[in-house]
Amino acid sequence: MPYPSIFSPETSQQLFDRIDALHPHSPALWGKMNVAQMLAHVCVPYEQIKGENTQQPPWFMKLILKIFLKKILTNEVPYQKNSPTAPAFLKVDVHDFEWEKSRLKNYIIAIEKMGAEQLCLQASLSLGMLNETEWNNMLYKHLDHHLKQFGV
Repeated sequence: MPYPSIFSPETSQQLFDRIDALHPHSPALWGKMNVAQMLAHVCVPYEQIKGENTQQPPWFMKLILKIFLKKILTNEVPYQKNSPTAPAFLKVDVHDFEWEKSRLKNYIIAIEKMGAEQLCLQASLSLGMLNETEWNNMLYKHLDHHLKQFGV
């Protein structure tokens, strides 16, 4: 089943409603992150798209990602609970809940406004060039997975 379009204002609003249902003490249903760390974690792909985070995996890991994991990361099959996290995505420090929540919502708006055509002109730091469906699935699926992790 296709994921909702991240380029649609309706999808952005649905995501905002879910994000706004979180609070600083929302408990995780699985995993090690608290809710503020999770919000910081889901901002990483957006930071990479916007050029604010340019930490690339080592060349051999990039090759493994492209060959073996690209399909898993960009298909329409939801992530499994407690899947491993890439080092660039680990968030173990203390993060401000409201700041991370605001940042995430701003990134969602920025990608919606960027649109598929412009987003597809740039490469993912880990996976290379992606088409509209791959970008959409990767971004929506990751965010959806972690919002479900916190029950929203």
